[in-house]
Amino acid sequence: MNFASAVETINKLLRKIQPQTFCSSWIRQHAPDVYRFIQKNVRAESGGIDWDRSTRALDRKLQRRWRASRRGRYQACFRDKRSVEIILNKYHDKLYTFLSPADASDKQVRDIISIALVRIAQHGNVVARQEISQLLRHTIDEWIEQYPKISCWEGLDDMIQERIEGCIRRYRYSGTFIGYLFKTLEYAGRGIRPITAYSLDDHVYSGKKRRADRVAQHSETAEIVIYGRS
Repeated sequence: MNFASAVETINKLLRKIQPQTFCSSWIRQHAPDVYRFIQKNVRAESGGIDWDRSTRALDRKLQRRWRASRRGRYQACFRDKRSVEIILNKYHDKLYTFLSPADASDKQVRDIISIALVRIAQHGNVVARQEISQLLRHTIDEWIEQYPKISCWEGLDDMIQERIEGCIRRYRYSGTFIGYLFKTLEYAGRGIRPITAYSLDDHVYSGKKRRADRVAQHSETAEIVIYGRS
């Protein structure tokens, strides 16, 4: 058995049995040989079985049925640099993907790195949360420049950080974390008015008046009202 055949076996079982959801226990019950193969050969850098890699390889429609175990997810905060450094050292030459991924392969590596750090952060590792937050800010800054739907977040650093931390806490689905973050910012940004820098030399309406002219006009009107009341 190899990884590809293990994934295909799970695909076939899911299509045949059609469970609404499945988890590691479901795989162990219905495909014990596959479970043992994954347990032995598909390991995360930080330890344990890398279920994200396994489920991410499934047919996309079937991925959505995955429900990871919640055990140990709400632990007290702690700092552990070693587990974070293992990931960063392994993918040191690929961290540029958070700033400027060149192709689909780079985006896939970015997904692997982000999910690995997010999973560690979900167990309370403050170092992992800080590291993934910093990396994601590079990605979001690129989105702000490239995508009009995300541009409204420009200048809202505190709100962006809140959304990042919220996504880290809530992320469960074993698809791409980057895609989940993008959609979260897109939907949440619909009620945000973009912060736009205006120049007093900009022309308004028909183009005959400058913004400075309108400011002067409003100032004169305000003075008339004030003096009139006095």
